Amino acid sequence: MSEQQATGVFQLENGYWGYRFVLTVDGKKKAQKRVKDELGNPYKTQKQAAKARSIALAQEQSKLLLPPQKKFQRKTVQEVYQEYCEKGRSGKAYATIKKQDSLWINHLKEKFGERYIDEITVAEIQDYLAELYYTENRAYSYTEGFLKMFYLIFGQAYSRNYIDVDSYNKLCINKDTKIHMPKMKIDDDRDIVAFDKKEIQLLDAYFSGTNAETAYMLGKYCGLRINECYGLKWSNVDIKKGIIIVDRQMQYQNGLIKLVSLKTRNAKRKIFMCSRLKEYFENLTRKHEQDERELKLQREQKQTFIYDLNGEKISSLELVNSLPNGKIQTVNSMKFHSKTLQNKYGIMFKYHYLRHTYGTNLAVLNTPEHLLCNQMGHSSVQVTHKYYIALSERGVEELLKNLELM
Repeated sequence: MSEQQATGVFQLENGYWGYRFVLTVDGKKKAQKRVKDELGNPYKTQKQAAKARSIALAQEQSKLLLPPQKKFQRKTVQEVYQEYCEKGRSGKAYATIKKQDSLWINHLKEKFGERYIDEITVAEIQDYLAELYYTENRAYSYTEGFLKMFYLIFGQAYSRNYIDVDSYNKLCINKDTKIHMPKMKIDDDRDIVAFDKKEIQLLDAYFSGTNAETAYMLGKYCGLRINECYGLKWSNVDIKKGIIIVDRQMQYQNGLIKLVSLKTRNAKRKIFMCSRLKEYFENLTRKHEQDERELKLQREQKQTFIYDLNGEKISSLELVNSLPNGKIQTVNSMKFHSKTLQNKYGIMFKYHYLRHTYGTNLAVLNTPEHLLCNQMGHSSVQVTHKYYIALSERGVEELLKNLELM
């Protein structure tokens, strides 16, 4: 390293490096001294410290050439979040709003609420996320919710001119400095969970003839999310064409059962039925017509009226998963079966695992990734890609066959 590059760079007693410089502004000296980067990491080499000094010096000198900037109105994090709630989240899904408010009220408000938004640093947010994940042992996906909240709050602050562009870029844009998730633990399980052949055979036998059989079939052969499954209407099933239209989901909102919009635009989709599912629905339709005739009075008495997507009330009789007597089934209807399968057969059953199994099987069968993405209703192909790298029993069988061929 040349003498010029080493100017203003010094070594600490612990072996790490730092830098300093002094600028004269309007006859007054302005000094800056740093021994760590924006993320709180030390400069391990002389070269790192010199490069950081060069960048910081250039930034300070460029500010001197710019016209005076208007002062930003200072706002607390709480004020920014409140403004977002009032003006920035119209149109957001009910579940999204509830989750944001939960994270804010139960966690972020006490820790950051009274702090000024322009004084929050990348390093302290990284420390906070690390504490949630490593110390409090929060789930990785749960911790990701906090990261999204920080991006949301800083984005709101930037759009309202409460932080400058340099601060926003440092916090949310620059890949070298922006806030990010802690490194995932080695033993953290975020794998795709797919049922193997023996488990599927047992599940087939268990659900056959039960009130949850239709829901099971939709999970197994369509990969529906549980809210999509119980929100499915008969009018969205076209057996002749072999398609199912997914355009709404069932949710509890303030204690009421409602059919509401799907969470993402890509979740709205047309799913193609296999012959086995078509045959099942043909039989189910005949049974449904028989129930309408023979259980007419019971169905009229047991039916429940709920709010549909457009705000109008509809009968539970319009839902595919209603019981023969007209009684509504909800997203909670699987809880009994999950407990039974765990206690009697030792199977850890979650309805979402049927979706994982559906996606994994189609991936193993070399379904083009963009088609599987469409059928699953994923927001991006990156999400779908997990199914192509997941290690499943069926995938291992194919791998062994290919190894023998090789």
